Amino acid sequence: MNAAPERCNGPGRPKDLEKRAAILEAAKRLFPQHGFEGTSMDAVAAEAGVSKLTVYSHFGGKEALFIETVRCKCDGLLPRTLFEVDVDAPVRDQLLGVARAFFAMMMSDGALGMHRTLVASSQQSPKLARLFWEVGPMQVQTALAAMLQKEVDARQLDIADTRRAASQFFALLKGEHHARVCFGCGQPSAEEAEAHVEATVDMFLRAYSCDRP
Repeated sequence: MNAAPERCNGPGRPKDLEKRAAILEAAKRLFPQHGFEGTSMDAVAAEAGVSKLTVYSHFGGKEALFIETVRCKCDGLLPRTLFEVDVDAPVRDQLLGVARAFFAMMMSDGALGMHRTLVASSQQSPKLARLFWEVGPMQVQTALAAMLQKEVDARQLDIADTRRAASQFFALLKGEHHARVCFGCGQPSAEEAEAHVEATVDMFLRAYSCDRP
C-alpha cells in the first residue's frame, strides 16, 4: 500500500518551479519532524538550499508555507483522478481505490507527524488548525461526497446525505489502527491493512447499497 511520491508545483519559470518544489519538499520533511513552532523559515531555506528571502518570496510566511505543504501532500497522495466516477464500473472497486490511498496517506510518517503537530499546537494556534482542516480533510471529504452523489444519481447507491456518508467512510477507515499508531502501538501489517480496508468498504456498501434489505 505504498503511495507514489507526490509533486506539487505552481506557475513560473523553470528555475522558480525548481526552487518552489525544493522548498515544499524541505517543508514536508521538517514540519512533521519538528512541528510548526519548531520549524523556522531559516531551517526550511537551509534544507532547500535557497535563501530565506526566496522562501518568503514564494510563500509569504510560515503559515502560508505550512498550509501549502498540507494541500500539496493531499493533492499528491489523493489526486482528483481517484474521485472521478465511472458509473459502468463496480462501485466497490472505485471505493477501494480511494480507501487504499487514504489509509496509506493517513498511516504515513509524514501524515502522522503533521497530525501530532496540529494536536500539539491547536490550543495556541486555533487559526492554523482551522486552515489545516479546510485545505486538507475538508477538501478530501468534499471530493468523496461529490463522488458518492454521482453514484447516487446513477442509482448505484442510496444515500440521503453524501457529506455525512463521506465523513463516516473516512472515520471508519481511521478506526483502531490510526489510534494505535498515535499511541505508539505499531503499524498494522500489509495484510492487516488490506483486510481492514476491504472490510470497511464492504460495511459501507452494506449500509448504502440500493438493494440492501
